[in-house]
Amino acid sequence: MSDGRGGLGQIDELEREAEFALRSAKTRGVRFVRLWFVDVLGLLKSVAVPVAQLENALVNGVGIDGSCLDGALRGQERDVIAVPDPGTFQVLPWAAEADAARMFCELRAPDGSPSPGDSRYALSRQLAVAAELGYVMQVGAEIEFFLFEKSTDGAPPTPLDSGSYFDLTPLDAGTPFRRATIEHLEQMGIPVKASHHEAAPSQHEVDLEHTDALSMADAITTFRLAVKEVAQEGGAYATFMPKPLAGEFGSGLHLHLSLFVGGHNAFFDEDPDTPLSPEGRAFLAGVLAHAREFTAVTNQWTNSYKRLVPGFEAPESAVWTLGGRSSLVRVPSNRPLQPGAARIELRSPDPGCNPYLALACILAAGLRGIERGYLLPPADETHPATPALPRDLREATVALAESELVREALGDRLVDALVRNKLAELEAERATITESERALLLRLL
Repeated sequence: MSDGRGGLGQIDELEREAEFALRSAKTRGVRFVRLWFVDVLGLLKSVAVPVAQLENALVNGVGIDGSCLDGALRGQERDVIAVPDPGTFQVLPWAAEADAARMFCELRAPDGSPSPGDSRYALSRQLAVAAELGYVMQVGAEIEFFLFEKSTDGAPPTPLDSGSYFDLTPLDAGTPFRRATIEHLEQMGIPVKASHHEAAPSQHEVDLEHTDALSMADAITTFRLAVKEVAQEGGAYATFMPKPLAGEFGSGLHLHLSLFVGGHNAFFDEDPDTPLSPEGRAFLAGVLAHAREFTAVTNQWTNSYKRLVPGFEAPESAVWTLGGRSSLVRVPSNRPLQPGAARIELRSPDPGCNPYLALACILAAGLRGIERGYLLPPADETHPATPALPRDLREATVALAESELVREALGDRLVDALVRNKLAELEAERATITESERALLLRLL
């Protein structure tokens, strides 16, 4: 299996992209280049190099301590080389970084082999598996988030408005924030399909156009920082916490997924009454069959499971529908004149996930469904209780740790690091006294 990091054609392309990056940095007055990568939790990390060192960084990389990839629980120090991907060079448009650009990195061991802690490589490797089968994965994303007034740490969040679904100003105070975010994204080559106010007070959604899976994971990572930068510039703060307000809708990351073969959508069926092709149905069957195993990746925080509860249009069970909002997967109606639109919409992920690992697991599950001929169960519009998704992070972490599919897709290093981080989070939560406990018990007992 190719790891996607070799071949004469790709080397020539990398050289052309490196030359373009160097020219662009010079002509656009860039002084620093931020080399981006994420840890196992998907949290953005960066090391900055002066532009005078960019050419050397493109050739030799920059050394970092690889223990930072392990999330909150850093292990022993490891030497890792961050090698910039020149195709991801973009000047940062927000005011705080007026003279800076960014590039995503490949992370390698000192011998040049891929680092087992590199989330971006885990997705690249899974995409190479798909490519060997003739598939290219396309992904669109609906990303939800909240904007709150700036306040002291520990204070309850204060929404900027009391708007609801699709409200327009003056109820929607987030319109200028969304506009500024979209302008930043477009300057960085990330096309936006739509944006609007969401269901909860001060909740918003921005929809990113379909693109290849690796570019989408990069775009989601960039989007989260862009939103926070715009909010800070506007005197507010943004959060991708899945459920920041009790009694209100949580924030989801709805992923629209399809496979293409030579420019043809493999999920499209010519029968207008059949929403998915046989390949699409087998892919969906794989996603449903293995959903419990990767839920700790798509929903990785204890807070994530406060969103996945009844009454808030979030999935609770691994079923699919044509129109339901509380199913794990919705399959939009087949449009005979738009074969490229055939897709599945996975509704369980939240915007606090690691998008590289989430997409790698989803793709691995779908490909297994195709390779092993999984049969798709009938659509279910009745909101059943089974097969249930994990009800909390502990249950999800156990399923993740025991999953052969996820370990094959991500590798033991990433899975074990995820499990360690999640067990530590669970222990910390177990020792935390909450306001709801005080409200119930302080004077009662």
